Amino acid sequence: MDFQVQSLDIPGAIPAIPKKGRPSERARRDRGWGYVFILPQLIGLLVFSLIPLVSVFYLSLASWDGLGAVNFVGIQNYIDQFTGDDLRISLLHTIYYTVLAVPGGLILALLIALGLNNVRGKSAYRVLYFMPYITGSVAVGVMWAWLLNSDFGLINTLLRSWFHASGVGWLTDSNYVIPSLAMVGTWQGLGFNMVILLAALQGIPVSYTEAARIDGANRFQVFWNVTLPMLTPSLFFTTVISIINSFQVFDLTFVLTGGGPGKDSYTMVYDLYHLGFESAQFGQASAVAVILFVILLVVTLIQFRLQRRWVNYDV
Repeated sequence: MDFQVQSLDIPGAIPAIPKKGRPSERARRDRGWGYVFILPQLIGLLVFSLIPLVSVFYLSLASWDGLGAVNFVGIQNYIDQFTGDDLRISLLHTIYYTVLAVPGGLILALLIALGLNNVRGKSAYRVLYFMPYITGSVAVGVMWAWLLNSDFGLINTLLRSWFHASGVGWLTDSNYVIPSLAMVGTWQGLGFNMVILLAALQGIPVSYTEAARIDGANRFQVFWNVTLPMLTPSLFFTTVISIINSFQVFDLTFVLTGGGPGKDSYTMVYDLYHLGFESAQFGQASAVAVILFVILLVVTLIQFRLQRRWVNYDV
């Protein structure tokens, strides 16, 4: 005698899990529409990112003036860059700029975020601090070029009138030009880091800090043992982004100094611009771009490796 077990519709019963097989017609249709919706982004990624990236790697192995034939030269462009002086000079200046701008910018952003965390009108302050970041770099450079002018700039005028000090060649003295660029870059990027850290501060559970105070911790101990560890994911993110941005600094250098005085404010991206768009040596410029890409890749991978030791993701 054959018995057939029929499924019963019992309220609250767990529905049977369907066996894996061919997707249904509706699933295939939904997947197709998904591909249609992401197609514009994929086309943009291909045209504006992947193809230029492959082209740069190819041109770094060739000699091309932008108009004539592309001649394959192998690694000669890299040999020229590593044996020349411009790459070394621009790399040292870029590292100097990064060392000045990144730690100082993160510390200032953290202090401002801590100050704004418990005040009224945080939204207005966020807008004010964020405005320089969304302002065009050319406009920022023109404004600071006037402020830092050694003859009639506002900063030197105040130094002469208030402290009776001689003017400083902020953009014309080799000892001050990179620190001046780092100061402007820090000022422009301060709002971005501050907004990220302020959002992280507001996401820290109040119960953590209250428990620490009940245990007798003072304000510094609460910050060092509770607040700062909870901020490490955001600090890691802002550190990575800030280092990448600092290695790619160009617009401020172009507007404020033009790489001068001499080559005292040459950065890697400015060297790339000079080779490609002023000297029409696109192969050499592509080699510098690849070297910069490799440096940023290595630095970022090192940061991701080291973040296991100091970044706390436990909430």
